[in-house]
Amino acid sequence: MKRRDLFALGAAALMAPVGSSRATAAPPGYRVTWFPAKAPGVTGRVGSRDVTAAGDGTVWFCGQRNGTLNRLDPRDGSIRVVDLGQGAAPHGVVRGPDGAAWVTEGGQNAIARVEPGDHRVRIWRLPERFANANLNTGVFDDSGTYWFTGQNGIYGRFVPATERMDVWEAPRGRGAYGITKTPQGTVWYVSLAGNHLAQIEDLEAGRVRIVEPPTPNQGARRVWSDSAGRLWISEWNSGNVSVHDPRDASWRVWRLPGERPRAYSVWVDPSDKVWLTDFSANAIVRFDPATESFLGFPSDMPNANVRQMDGMAGAAWGGESGTDRIVRIEYGL
Repeated sequence: MKRRDLFALGAAALMAPVGSSRATAAPPGYRVTWFPAKAPGVTGRVGSRDVTAAGDGTVWFCGQRNGTLNRLDPRDGSIRVVDLGQGAAPHGVVRGPDGAAWVTEGGQNAIARVEPGDHRVRIWRLPERFANANLNTGVFDDSGTYWFTGQNGIYGRFVPATERMDVWEAPRGRGAYGITKTPQGTVWYVSLAGNHLAQIEDLEAGRVRIVEPPTPNQGARRVWSDSAGRLWISEWNSGNVSVHDPRDASWRVWRLPGERPRAYSVWVDPSDKVWLTDFSANAIVRFDPATESFLGFPSDMPNANVRQMDGMAGAAWGGESGTDRIVRIEYGL
């Protein structure tokens, strides 16, 4: 298997006023910009982590440390802060078919919806039987049902039209983490502690089918579908990125560059390039499946710890949870 490893070492940051966005030099065709995650007047840590596009050029991101959902406008760097409630500790956010932000709200053990216009918050708590689910990530299926995972061993669904919630125990206990939907309408999640991929093969009954990755104890952390329905997985323990094709049950595996990579998140852009975050390299990594090459974008600050990425055509976004910043990598320039 041939592979080219191209790690772009960021040049010195261009000077910018404190509190404003900063940009660094990048390989031709790319531009990296960082935005502060703190709105004026906010004190303490924000814990900027999972992000998603809001659909109008702005970006939602979770403030796990201060219990907020935030809306960044990259045009001027302004941030709208939404308080999710007492004890909130949001983990994941996605934009729903209704245009709202839907949040796995671990602190209140609830699913939260934030109205895109007036930012009004609604909360639906999990049943008492599943207290402390350690809610992780959510995704909408083609029918508009919201599916979610909890790392303490659950997966579930919420139907917004009827406000019905169903929660099940994960088949191998703890670990249910990243979740995705394919263009074919199938829903899959991965288990970090359980080291497997799982399909919710019966969306009505919630029945799960486990698929074993080829690398033992790989620590499958996040999963994202490409345009063909192939499932790309970031493997935390092994430092690999793997892909499973449900059409023929095949697998392929690549190890990220470096001595001890730790692949945290994965996002597949509209051109089917694969973006990952590597905690050991303190970098975002772009993988091109066609050439089997990696391109790295290290942070200009230590311990960036970029969590789940997302984006849109022409821009990859991530939350640097360790620096309270949001990073944008523009590509195709």
